[in-house]
Amino acid sequence: MNILYFLIGCSVFLALIFLFAFFWAMKNGQNDDTYTPGVRILFDDDIPKEAEK
Repeated sequence: MNILYFLIGCSVFLALIFLFAFFWAMKNGQNDDTYTPGVRILFDDDIPKEAEK
């Protein structure tokens, strides 16, 4: 039964770490650009050097 208390404590601690990382990422602007990822698939790739000849 004691191991359950330990595991619950570890899971709460891990959840707090992930919550801190999420707020840190939002504060530093990780999700500021919401437009580019949606249209990146539409951009053409560079032409391979073999096809240029």
